[in-house]
Amino acid sequence: MALSTHPLLPPSNRPPSRVAIRKADGYDGDLAELIHETLLEFQLPVAGKSVLLKPNLVQADPNYVINTHPAVIAAARESFLRLGAARVIVAEGPGNERDTEGILEAIRLRNWLGRLDEGFVDLNLDDVRRVELRTRASKLRQLFLPAAVLEADFLVSMPKMKTHHWAGVTLSLKNLFGVVPGSCYGWPKNILHWAGIENSILDLSTTVRPDFAIVDGIVAMEGNGPIQGTPKPAGVLVMGDDPVAVDATAVVQAVLGNLGEVPPGPLTSMSWVWSDSLHAIPFDAAAARPRFRRGDRAGEGGRRPPPRLASRRCRSYLHYSGWAIGDALMAIIVVDVAAGRVGNSL
Repeated sequence: MALSTHPLLPPSNRPPSRVAIRKADGYDGDLAELIHETLLEFQLPVAGKSVLLKPNLVQADPNYVINTHPAVIAAARESFLRLGAARVIVAEGPGNERDTEGILEAIRLRNWLGRLDEGFVDLNLDDVRRVELRTRASKLRQLFLPAAVLEADFLVSMPKMKTHHWAGVTLSLKNLFGVVPGSCYGWPKNILHWAGIENSILDLSTTVRPDFAIVDGIVAMEGNGPIQGTPKPAGVLVMGDDPVAVDATAVVQAVLGNLGEVPPGPLTSMSWVWSDSLHAIPFDAAAARPRFRRGDRAGEGGRRPPPRLASRRCRSYLHYSGWAIGDALMAIIVVDVAAGRVGNSL
């Protein structure tokens, strides 16, 4: 099941996380072969298992700027089937619109996946079960979560690489907001906002931890994301089996464009993650070099205060990146969370 059983405090001698950055200039190439080749590097235990792909589908957008592109979704499904997965479904609970069917029609998902009768689950309307959260970073103690997510053997988060006017960026961890059902908590999932976005990300990622992440950065979004930003061709897919490492890598890639050159300064609090916990599989590690434009947050002149921790006792266990990374992108990364490295006292 997708409910996480990862230890909150794993051994310190764990191997470093691996992150693959693959060059992809457009959506018309052979993305299935590209993704399949990368998945083989990770030797994922999916043979005979059920796989749930959780893309980022926010609202109707026929221009494919806001949502994970259907070409990437279809390529991922084909790749996991080639690895021997017994079943691969696509599931999402859009946060902005109640009409999920309208979103699927607008992005022409059926043109890419075929019939969706048994291949797509609307997580906003799925059967739910009450789940106790494993951490206490937010005021939430439990959530009703969709049965499709809890019953999946292998969960894949497939976000769009975008800026976010509140969270800084939205990547594989923020993408988990889509598993919280609108039928229980309404739209746009305000219970998570009221509980604190960063802290809700922590609680979700330790309870329903993605087993793998595939970030669609072929055409990303900069500026006033996650909806009103502008397209930014980045030309990459970022993939890995540690979602924290994937998100940190995607931020560095988006801002610097070269993972081999992490400067001192604002990145210091995150650079140890790069140097000590990550290494790039040598495919196309420095393939793209875009710089993302930062979006302003209304009423604050584009500058956010330091992140507020849930309580003093969290401070020893949570590590955040700086808010303004260079002049490019405000980013918040909950480091050591999805990988399970959170103290038991939370």
